[in-house]
Amino acid sequence: MTEENVLEALKNVTYPGFTKDIVTFGFVKDIQIIDEKNITLTIDITSSADEVKSQINTEATAQMNKLGFEHVGINIVAPTPPKQVSNSVSGKNIAPHVKSFVMVSSGKGGVGKSTTSVNLAVAMAMQGKKVGLLDADIYGPNIPRMMGVDGIKPEIQGNKLQPLKAYGVEIMSMGSIMEEGAALLWRGSMIMKAIEQFLRDILWSDLDVLVIDMPPGTGDAQLTLAQSVPVTAGITVTTPQEVSLDDSRRSLSMFQKLHIPTAGIIENMSGFICPTCDTESDIFGMGTTEAVAKEYDTEVVARIPIEPAIRIGGDTGMPVTYHKPDSETAKRYQEAARNLLVFIDKVNAEGRADNSAVQPTTPPGVSACSTSAAAAKPAPAKTEGESCGTGCGCH
Repeated sequence: MTEENVLEALKNVTYPGFTKDIVTFGFVKDIQIIDEKNITLTIDITSSADEVKSQINTEATAQMNKLGFEHVGINIVAPTPPKQVSNSVSGKNIAPHVKSFVMVSSGKGGVGKSTTSVNLAVAMAMQGKKVGLLDADIYGPNIPRMMGVDGIKPEIQGNKLQPLKAYGVEIMSMGSIMEEGAALLWRGSMIMKAIEQFLRDILWSDLDVLVIDMPPGTGDAQLTLAQSVPVTAGITVTTPQEVSLDDSRRSLSMFQKLHIPTAGIIENMSGFICPTCDTESDIFGMGTTEAVAKEYDTEVVARIPIEPAIRIGGDTGMPVTYHKPDSETAKRYQEAARNLLVFIDKVNAEGRADNSAVQPTTPPGVSACSTSAAAAKPAPAKTEGESCGTGCGCH
């Protein structure tokens, strides 16, 4: 019996959630054939989920038994699960049953933020994590279509909603609640309330990660989220053009001001992969985000090319990461998810997810637009159309 025989048998052990086997992935690190009845294996995997380890252990043992080994020792090396940070040191958290929150943001619309959110969530679920996906893009909720749950209404349990489920991901979106095609004419205060309810009044499971697809820009929704939960990681999505990078800087600056640990930038539409010849062409530019990443002391998490399978997957509710796992795009999303999970583990281990510094500081009953000096004394009488003198713009 040789190592080649063992590796050939282990090619029948598919990594959970993928179509590839553990040998092709390069996870089999050591084979020790002691004698014809005894063997030990070392398998290094990327998931800390117990069910992933258990499945690989069971299937690998079965394959070794077929080769005639009666005593099989399997050492599975896996990442250490992240430590749960106490809410007492992380500021306000209205969804404490969720371990980590990821804010996916962009400075402008049309850069592929929702596509990125979907595929990152699916990739992390395929890697054994319990993942939720919250579509907080109130004005343009596209997640239901992209996840194949459009037209399905969530069930009501008591006075709360059950999230929808697809591809191992729990999902909630305004698009699943409102009538299809209806315009949403909401002011900022209504959006802020909706964000809070999506976190508090949805029956999310005890999630490892909740991916939150934010509206474009840096406004009420972003501030409300940061004040409601300690965001573990911020991801900015951009395209390579300079006009997009200008807006991405605002998003990265927002992470800094809201004390959100920045996981990095995803450069979307980075090159075009021809579906017939598999060549990659630079049509929108490539690699332009590297300088911006250095400027904000972060990194480029992934460069995602334009590939027809991405558009088809989004339109048909069949995410490319799940349905085309061997595509170049899927591989890059999987790598981005692995990098993101490593960053999340590091932030949690260091206790850096803390929103206490961005909580409102005005006392109850006092307008947030009033200065402390103005709040300490009665406001002067004013005539109609005149400013109150506090600088709040109420003239």
